[in-house]
Amino acid sequence: MGRKARSRPERLPAKLLAIRQHLGVSQRKMMKLLKANSRFNHISEYEIGRREPNLMLLLQYARLAKVPVENLIDDNLDLHF
Repeated sequence: MGRKARSRPERLPAKLLAIRQHLGVSQRKMMKLLKANSRFNHISEYEIGRREPNLMLLLQYARLAKVPVENLIDDNLDLHF
């Protein structure tokens, strides 16, 4: 049996960008808020869909935005700040 393709949330990049804009911070500041051990340009890659943040980073995004993490990963749910 072959591996099942992983479903990827299509709206995730736009939601991550919306969170950063809602917070009114730069990409560099966002990395500091997330306390991530990555380079600040990873934020750009998350926002354009070139890279996917791991679950812990998604949880941190959700906490900063004060939204359930499900709202980030489920394309059928919107962010409600």
